[in-house]
Amino acid sequence: MKLSHGIHLAYCTNIHRGGSWAETFETLQRYTLAVRDHVSKGKPYAIGLRLGADAARELSDPAALKNFRAWLDRENCYVFTINGFPHGNFHGARVKERVYQPDWTTRERLDYTNLLFDLLAQLVPAGVEGSVSTVPVSFKGFQLDARALREARANLWRCVEHIERVSRSSGKNLHLGLEPEPLCTLETTPETVAFFDQLRADRPGDLRLNEHLGVNYDCCHLGVEYESPSESISRLRRAGIKVSKIHLSNALKVHPTAEVRAALRPFVDEVYFHQTIERRPDGELIRYGDLDEALVTSLTEFPQLAVEWRIHFHIPLHARPTALFQNTADHLLGVLDEVKANPRLCSHFEMETYTWEVMPAEMKNRSVVDQLVSEYEWTLARFAERGIARA
Repeated sequence: MKLSHGIHLAYCTNIHRGGSWAETFETLQRYTLAVRDHVSKGKPYAIGLRLGADAARELSDPAALKNFRAWLDRENCYVFTINGFPHGNFHGARVKERVYQPDWTTRERLDYTNLLFDLLAQLVPAGVEGSVSTVPVSFKGFQLDARALREARANLWRCVEHIERVSRSSGKNLHLGLEPEPLCTLETTPETVAFFDQLRADRPGDLRLNEHLGVNYDCCHLGVEYESPSESISRLRRAGIKVSKIHLSNALKVHPTAEVRAALRPFVDEVYFHQTIERRPDGELIRYGDLDEALVTSLTEFPQLAVEWRIHFHIPLHARPTALFQNTADHLLGVLDEVKANPRLCSHFEMETYTWEVMPAEMKNRSVVDQLVSEYEWTLARFAERGIARA
């Protein structure tokens, strides 16, 4: 939906299954329109589209694309952003490290992302920017060497060139956002800034980077990293890095007592990584590749209430803290405070609580449509508190 200051807000449809275009389109008709009717009936409704590689190829068929555009017009909907992070399957089977494959060292990732921009240029309305979010280069566990990192940067430059050509031919302003994530090549803001410095060093003076490549700022991910929203955003701005899109998302925050550890067991699953970062009383950060690795550790050397865990598990924006589980909503609200101070910081916002299928039962005791409506209500109220109203 359209908000003041040129801001667009949607939920990311990666919460739904959608390997093929037929399956993706079915979820749009079944769920997305139902959410629209609750929160934006009769007004233009924004869609944050998730397209895997198979669905993107199928949608690129001229007849399929024509039919989808006609459907968007008929339903008073529009697409302004595409989640191009997961290349393949994202639900129902092991995702974990596979979500980063293929990474930016490969031609496959480049071709897939270029195709998304070809589609987006034909979907995004005139006068509206278009964005695609993508993997943060690669996963640290893949241990890329210097040669591989050079190839990743070269592929990103090739993608920038493609985006520039498509933007020029379509008259649309299009940009790609790398999405920092725990334990990935781009994990923290300093790592991200350093990577952009390397990109610029590869092609000194090429200003296309500033226009067409930026960061997809995921509030859950940077919250897990214990980053300060004001410091992180200020650092990106000083470095001249575009905030391409902001993911509105919450992570789990706990003190790992024995009771809390027991209560966290239902959050362990075989589908997604739940990277966990522990902050000890002296400020030292300890990183665990997944929640189950953290749960088997012993913290006998520290008072448990003095130790904090932040867990990469996207929980509903409207979920209230409990005696056992807190959340990183303070980070998200800090980001919105930055937007209040500078409404032109970013025009693309997407609610991204994709973990519906693996949430513990008590967190999904109502329909996914009802949950998404509550996320809109929560988010719109937080925007309104900061003077950002619906258009």
